[in-house]
Amino acid sequence: MKFRRKSADPVEPDVESSAETTPEDETQSPARTGGPYDINDVPADDVPRLDIGSLLIPGAEGFELRLQIDEATQEVRSALLTQEDGAIELRAFAATRNGDLWSEVRPRIAADFAQRGGTASEREGRFGTELVCQLTVKTEDGRTGTQASRIVGINGERWMLRVTMLGRPAVDEVANEVWSSIVEQVVVRRGDQPMPPGTELPLQVPSNG
Repeated sequence: MKFRRKSADPVEPDVESSAETTPEDETQSPARTGGPYDINDVPADDVPRLDIGSLLIPGAEGFELRLQIDEATQEVRSALLTQEDGAIELRAFAATRNGDLWSEVRPRIAADFAQRGGTASEREGRFGTELVCQLTVKTEDGRTGTQASRIVGINGERWMLRVTMLGRPAVDEVANEVWSSIVEQVVVRRGDQPMPPGTELPLQVPSNG
């Protein structure tokens, strides 16, 4: 897997941070069956993973990892795993224990698409309820085209992983299965510090990057 930096170019709207600091439920969450994994539950699978802070990204032959970096602040905004015919954007957010942040933010994402003249419909997928999105965009040559995306939210141990699929994995079920298998190998490092639900977990350039 190749790695390179890239100036931030937001693909989809941000998850808004909640102003509330709701106390976290201390009840233990049910064990996850399969990935993505919490840092405390990483299996002994010998999968090589690149540590970029709150996310550990699995290496995959023929894929390139790009970090979207804000030029003004030099902060890493998201991780983009790319191939010639598609990409997935990975971002992680703080959540409450046993909460369902994805159900809370999903209507906001759909509303944002509607405001921009697009559509976002719900369907059940490999990781639960997902959004299948269409948005009219201008191409580089000035023509009008349609950008398809598929957005998945996966609730974990006090975190939510948001995955935006672009290109072929957004429209091709066979390709979607291949990319989803990679998503299952992602590891999330939430950290122990208190954070309001919806706060984006920090990413960083790897030390060898």
